[in-house]
Amino acid sequence: MTRAAAGAAASALVLAVGASTALAALAQDAAGVVGGERLGRPDVQVAPLSGAPALPPELTGRSWLVADAATGEVLAARNAHQPMPPASTLKMLFADTVLPKFDRAQEHQVTPAELANLGAGSSLVGVKENLPYRVEDLWRGVFLSSGNDAVHVLAHMNGGLQQTVTEMQARARTLQANDTRVLSPDGYDMDGQVSSAYDLTLFARAGLRNADFRSYCATRTAHFPGGLDKLTGQRTSFDIANTDRLLGKYPGLIGVKNGYTTNAGATFTGAAERGGRTLLVTVMHPEAQGKVYDEAASLLDWGFAAAGKVQPVGQLVADTAAPAAGAATGPAAGPATGAATGQAATAAEAAADSQLPPWSRPPVLSGGGSGLAPAVWTAAVLGSALTALAAARTVARRRTAPVPAPAVAGSPAGRGAAAYRGGATALGGATAVGGRGRRHLARRARAALRSARTRRSRAASGPL
Repeated sequence: MTRAAAGAAASALVLAVGASTALAALAQDAAGVVGGERLGRPDVQVAPLSGAPALPPELTGRSWLVADAATGEVLAARNAHQPMPPASTLKMLFADTVLPKFDRAQEHQVTPAELANLGAGSSLVGVKENLPYRVEDLWRGVFLSSGNDAVHVLAHMNGGLQQTVTEMQARARTLQANDTRVLSPDGYDMDGQVSSAYDLTLFARAGLRNADFRSYCATRTAHFPGGLDKLTGQRTSFDIANTDRLLGKYPGLIGVKNGYTTNAGATFTGAAERGGRTLLVTVMHPEAQGKVYDEAASLLDWGFAAAGKVQPVGQLVADTAAPAAGAATGPAAGPATGAATGQAATAAEAAADSQLPPWSRPPVLSGGGSGLAPAVWTAAVLGSALTALAAARTVARRRTAPVPAPAVAGSPAGRGAAAYRGGATALGGATAVGGRGRRHLARRARAALRSARTRRSRAASGPL
């Protein structure tokens, strides 16, 4: 075999080995479990350390998970990736997808077509056709009353039911919620529509980063627009209450969403804060509907007590999509996407900043910009403040300086005093240097004039 042939054979062998290694790696990745291998195991997964509390007894949920919202560490789980019907907890994914697109103050006239094709037995908030509704009222209907009618109206605003379902499925993929299959935007039972405790927890974690999402799911009661009064013709309203039974009862609970259908049973995802720590919990299909809240509360209690006393058995994976502009502060204005509106807002802010002097512009943390770096910006502001303070002290000393006595007119000192105009009045006056002396001389001149006039008058009238 020639040297060239040997080299070619060696190269082919290297390529073959490399290709087989890459294929093996891809196969391993495909077989991997999102969030960690233990989350793919059946039954309960927990790794207690010394002094860890025992898990609550008699947990009947077929699938559940409790995790730290900040770190993403899964503290314990059971059948975390088991696909099951999600019921209305799927509305969290609907909100993750659609909520950033519309300004909450925007009004929309509801059409009869938007309220058609609601599933039999759907939960409704009471949206009326041919009447206007603000977007924020519709979202309260979604979160508080789990209203499928409000979901359908918002979905039609988003381009239709099928368009919204497609976008929700895409959003699930960016969240790496691979157990989820979306067939309806409201979570209504449909054959093949499933999610998992792990995926629902991802939806809640992503949603709580949006200020409006967090506000809606934490609202306990609200006024909802009704129909027209037949006598007055005025718009009526009625009260709605959040169907989350833990909200306002479990200390520190901040949401998120509950659900129930005959097929799915009871489902619940909640979040609670205690001692500066936020935990997420999801429970799916316990033995009885009411137990979903009891078991969720028990798992939250256990999670707070187990802080630092258990090793994580998995991880909530990161959102692979870039953060939407305005997601932390509110939805984008109008039907445009949050990213486009956010870019416009950023451009407007940059234009406004460019009109300011560099020291007064917001500090530039990274990338380009017309402001200064943080350290230089801080030094510039501090220096400006010290300069202003020194100037104020100088003015104060000048105001409190003794006023010199009036000089004789025509003398060098007199010319100097006339040329200087200090004090609080720049051109001389009641508080200007020399003002007191001039007033004294004026009074003496007026008195002399009055005395002269009196003498002339007496002289003209003759002796008495």
